[in-house]
Amino acid sequence: MLTLKTNLIVSQINKLKIFNDPIYGFITIPNALIYDLVQHPYFQRLRRISQMGLSYLVYPGANHTRFHHALGCMHLMQKAVDVLRFKGVLISPEEENALYIAILLHDIGHGPFSHAMEKSIVEDVHHEEISLLFMNQLNVEFNGQLSLAIQVFKGEYNRKFMLQLISSQLDMDRMDYLKRDSFYSGVAEGNVNSERLIQMMNVVDDYLVIEEKGIYSVEKFLMSRRLMYWQAYLHKTSLVAELILMKILKRAKELTLKGVQLPCSEPLLFFMQNKVTIDTFDAETLDLFAQLDDFDIIGALKAWQKQDDFILSSLSKMIVNRDLLKIKLTSEKVAIEELHPLKERFALENNISLLETNYFIFKGKIKNQAYSKEAEPIRILKKDSTIEDVIESSDQLNLKSLSKLVTKYYICFPKQLL
Repeated sequence: MLTLKTNLIVSQINKLKIFNDPIYGFITIPNALIYDLVQHPYFQRLRRISQMGLSYLVYPGANHTRFHHALGCMHLMQKAVDVLRFKGVLISPEEENALYIAILLHDIGHGPFSHAMEKSIVEDVHHEEISLLFMNQLNVEFNGQLSLAIQVFKGEYNRKFMLQLISSQLDMDRMDYLKRDSFYSGVAEGNVNSERLIQMMNVVDDYLVIEEKGIYSVEKFLMSRRLMYWQAYLHKTSLVAELILMKILKRAKELTLKGVQLPCSEPLLFFMQNKVTIDTFDAETLDLFAQLDDFDIIGALKAWQKQDDFILSSLSKMIVNRDLLKIKLTSEKVAIEELHPLKERFALENNISLLETNYFIFKGKIKNQAYSKEAEPIRILKKDSTIEDVIESSDQLNLKSLSKLVTKYYICFPKQLL
């Protein structure tokens, strides 16, 4: 009797849930499969991965997560499917579900503080590749119900516009993160009219197009993207914090491989002890990666402040206490020779080698390109039914300048060397 009662309770769980989102209002879960994916530990982990990394050190409100973002993307995809169907584009229930699953899981492979980990303790394995590994594993667990979504995600499905909805220069991902990051950071310049953009969408010859009357919304979208990169994603304080975090993880891995025992969680220790590439990323590695989130890193930083190693403890204190390196941006390339006097002085003052000063004094560059002419274009459907690249259709001269790659150079060094 007890078993029967338990089964009855489980079968009556309502899986058609709604989320109250500060951006869009209510977001609905369209079916039981999507609900089960959202409930999966792989996806729940995204609640513990910040959407904007260390940007909260600049914008205190930017504490939203990738969980927020993924649900927002799915909501926009629901709107896009409704609009395209209304305009006569045939999308089967299976294709619709594949679009929802693909966009929901597009960021599931992000590690703690995203890009910092990709460039330090996981050897050049990009989050898109890990997302695909997660999707394949979930497909096994869900008896092949994600197969079509994976095909779409990989660009192997025969309907091109579906991939464009997920990954292009005007996709649901960008529409949500610009609007969401603008809202939480308070950078108003990043706010885009995603509702208007979606209403203007159509499909011609299997390509996603924007109707001509929506061109001003596209122009605003591209300008917002450029401004968000300079003001938020590439803000010099966010940038230097992420660079310091990369140096910390690199140093921690270096010490661990030399036999130094550092306090940290087991999953983080695994990635510091082993060289992990896409070829060695097996099911066991994926399971350990799935246990990693921002809390592992923050917990480690707090503990590493007290380590004997001058480099690791000093850098960890910088993040925890927000007392960061000085960063200077310039439009001119910085010669390596310019750093030598700073390095020599810092090495002498802190009794470290010149090689070790590379953790504190370094240079690099950042790039910003709001629109790429080499990538899949944003197509504008003209009133005479011809199709043009948005760059050709726009009467805004500044739109052409948005397609130019802007490079800025930086140097970082401790403030006491000023």
